[in-house]
Amino acid sequence: MDTALAASLSPLIDAAFEDRALLSQPLYRDAVEATLAALDAGQLRVASRETEGWVVHAWAKRAILMYFSLRGMEPSSAGPLQFQDKIPIKTPPPGVRVVPPGAVRYGAYVAPGAIVMPGYVNIGAWVDAGSMVDTWATVGSCAQIGRDVHLAGGVGIGGVLEPPGARPVIIEDGVFVGSRVIVVEGVLVEQEAVLGAGVVLTASTTLVDVTGPEPVEFKGRVPARSVVIPGMRPKRFAAGEFMVPCALIIGRRSESTNRKVSLENALREHNVAV
Repeated sequence: MDTALAASLSPLIDAAFEDRALLSQPLYRDAVEATLAALDAGQLRVASRETEGWVVHAWAKRAILMYFSLRGMEPSSAGPLQFQDKIPIKTPPPGVRVVPPGAVRYGAYVAPGAIVMPGYVNIGAWVDAGSMVDTWATVGSCAQIGRDVHLAGGVGIGGVLEPPGARPVIIEDGVFVGSRVIVVEGVLVEQEAVLGAGVVLTASTTLVDVTGPEPVEFKGRVPARSVVIPGMRPKRFAAGEFMVPCALIIGRRSESTNRKVSLENALREHNVAV
């Protein structure tokens, strides 16, 4: 995160967001363009981990929202593929593998060493080195994906662009996200967790740790190294008692072994589908 660049751009972005008439002036339009270029290059990001935890840089989200308003629809092409959008086509940087028809939208950063199969990475997102966006997986706008993360086939990582101050979905380093998992509404998945196939996590989903003598509940956060599977729990409504979805923490990845061995052990020992 280039703090000097952020300090120079953020006052202009915030001022223009409050008074859109300022966008008629080159100074403010150029600030929006410069912010998007810096997000695209990985010099800036929508959220970053600081000593106090994850910090959302709302001004960067505001720049994305204004960028849409500044641009018109334009046709573009990539080989035989034809598009029409407000956002220009992004050219993957050296060292990033993008398998056709995988796509990374301009304004998203994918680090060298990452792989995007036929999936999609939206504007404002960050995908760090060594991570895999597998087939038909999507990384929504402004989502933050750490190092050595595997997003398995069909995973849906939701976008959180508005309101600007809202935390995006954050997947920390070393997390394994199983097939058809959905993570939305700013949920934080802490480092080296394992999400089994079909888990759905929203801001209101109850995550229940069932590894101890009494259940322990979480919402909006998956603790580090947790092994998680889909679950159900009874809930009483006016019409009677029904089962509603939840997620269950059924174990922990070992801290004493390397990530690959620990992941394999976690999947095998806890019978977690991927």
